[in-house]
Amino acid sequence: MFELRNVTKSYLTPKGRRFIFRDLSLAIPPNKNIGLIGHNGAGKTTLMSLLGGADVPDSGTIATDQSISWPVGLAGGFQGSMTGRENIKFVSRIYGATGEAMREKIRYVQEFAEIGDWLDEPIKTYSSGMRSRVAFGLSMAFDFDYYLIDEVMSVGDAQFRRKCAAVFEEKLQIAKVVLVTHNMNEVQKLCDIVLHVRDGGIQIYEDVEEGIAAYNL
Repeated sequence: MFELRNVTKSYLTPKGRRFIFRDLSLAIPPNKNIGLIGHNGAGKTTLMSLLGGADVPDSGTIATDQSISWPVGLAGGFQGSMTGRENIKFVSRIYGATGEAMREKIRYVQEFAEIGDWLDEPIKTYSSGMRSRVAFGLSMAFDFDYYLIDEVMSVGDAQFRRKCAAVFEEKLQIAKVVLVTHNMNEVQKLCDIVLHVRDGGIQIYEDVEEGIAAYNL
């Protein structure tokens, strides 16, 4: 379960401080696939970052007893001067995978990404497609209770998207998802509940269709 207690989050802009959430409190039901929906600028990605621990609130607390992934397929966190293999090793160490466990992560990503000898070249020399392949493979190499998804299934060519979808479907047999998307078909397909982010607040809908209807108003 995720529990937000009196959470305030803001960003400093050229026009002054902009508040995304003010004194927000809510409890998200446990063991549910969660869809975060809302119009552009509503705060969906900010909320996902807060839930995943990539960002912190100005005040208040966010509590959970679940393990949470970084955003699936996120390539922006790679160190460009390091090779693909070195980046995989770095992330593996952060998550406690050493020795044979680390070698297994490398093998998994190498087989999944299908970029051959490029794995031993600096990430900064990769095409965007190659970075996406390594990033998604690295995300799938680790097991989490919740996977954070931000429109990532659109990466790569059609064959690679099918491969990603198949692997991700396997993960969802034992894990849950927090999905940020404007694609309501994906929400209907993957999610058990909807969090509608709007006007600095969050409305929880345990009926997905009701949540989508509220979004479309």
